[in-house]
Amino acid sequence: MSMASHSARKPTKRNPRIVINADDLPHLEGLADGMMKRQPALADRLFDEIGRARIAAPSKMPKNVVSMGSTVTYRDETTGQEKSVTLVYPEEADISQLRVSVMTPIGVSLLGLAEGASFHWDTRENQRRMLTIIRVEHPPLDT
Repeated sequence: MSMASHSARKPTKRNPRIVINADDLPHLEGLADGMMKRQPALADRLFDEIGRARIAAPSKMPKNVVSMGSTVTYRDETTGQEKSVTLVYPEEADISQLRVSVMTPIGVSLLGLAEGASFHWDTRENQRRMLTIIRVEHPPLDT
């Protein structure tokens, strides 16, 4: 039996391909596990994203992909408004500094996406919006 039938599936508009840094995986899985009792829907969503992601070694992470610590600029296709946020772990989150937790609906949605990817996002007011990743910037590496 060939593997071609499995890899031939194309990502849909609904679920663009995502890549997650292997170094972030244990922390992300632990967060999702810990959220199961308090926010099961969000925890399930993070587990779903992890399950469909391509896991890459840090040295193999594409530069145009949102990972932990990345600053991402995205556009709301409904309003045309652009916004830049930094994706962080919950303990580092500070909305006044535009540091968005990965354990929020928008944080889970951004994780692993590449520049140019679009995704649907449901606002707290239950409005469905299409967001597009414009630019991804990574913090300088510690030397």
